[in-house]
Amino acid sequence: MTIKQIDYILELAQVKNFNRAADNLFISQPTLTYQVRLVEDEIGFKLFDRSPKGAVLTPAGEQFCTALRNIRDELKRAIEQGQNFSAKYHTNISIGLPMRSAIYFLPEAIEIFERENKGVLITPHYLPLYNASSFLKGEEDILFARLNDVKYIPDIKIYSLFNSKIYLITERDDPLARKEIIKLEDLQGRVLMVGGGSPPELKAVQNRIIAALNIQHFNSNDRETTLTNIKAHKGVCLAPGFLNDRNGEFAWTRFDCPETISCVLCTHASDQRPIILNFIELLQKIYTQHTEFMA
Repeated sequence: MTIKQIDYILELAQVKNFNRAADNLFISQPTLTYQVRLVEDEIGFKLFDRSPKGAVLTPAGEQFCTALRNIRDELKRAIEQGQNFSAKYHTNISIGLPMRSAIYFLPEAIEIFERENKGVLITPHYLPLYNASSFLKGEEDILFARLNDVKYIPDIKIYSLFNSKIYLITERDDPLARKEIIKLEDLQGRVLMVGGGSPPELKAVQNRIIAALNIQHFNSNDRETTLTNIKAHKGVCLAPGFLNDRNGEFAWTRFDCPETISCVLCTHASDQRPIILNFIELLQKIYTQHTEFMA
């Protein structure tokens, strides 16, 4: 099925008359009739009931046209984006990450790199947390990841970015939020939320606290649920600093522990383009310059 055929079917579905639809489309009525029949033959069911009064969608046609409208809208957006890209850019570098805060200095790097490399576009793709499937399919050029999640994946290159420290998340008016650093004994009598896809380094800290203090704890299966529970005064939680969106809603206070989470950038081993490495080196340079940054 072609884009033109999609337009023909949607126009006919709208006006419900072959002659009027053909006029609106600037084609002949026999041409429209022929194209609609071609589509019906291709898909294997009838889209329209014809009568002397016009054409009415069949129940199957109604459902089909709903899907076609969504497809047509997506196609239009894709064409417009392609036209915009071709007019200004010659290269696109896509980078996958779970949220903007994961690479805190990404906006700064994009601004610098696109200014110094005319015609290059850096496109962030926001992916499910810790999910590398689209990158492995080749849909992204660069992926932000935890080292432990990717170090055994074949055919990729790994570049160090920063080590993310571990923080305690509380409400801003919590007495613990006034501390410079949280020590294990500060959590005595508190309820600790655990789980939610915690990486091994974080699980080790959680288990050590639970064993040492014998405090109450419960599973909170995802980040949004955990933050909601904190607001509901149900408990506190530990999290890696790269998840901090820095919107000021919660207090993130450094937890005193030796564990950190190594955060890296990955590329496909087959991708030898110097421009990819140049962008990664810029990100690494920015992080090196911001030694005060505690991810």
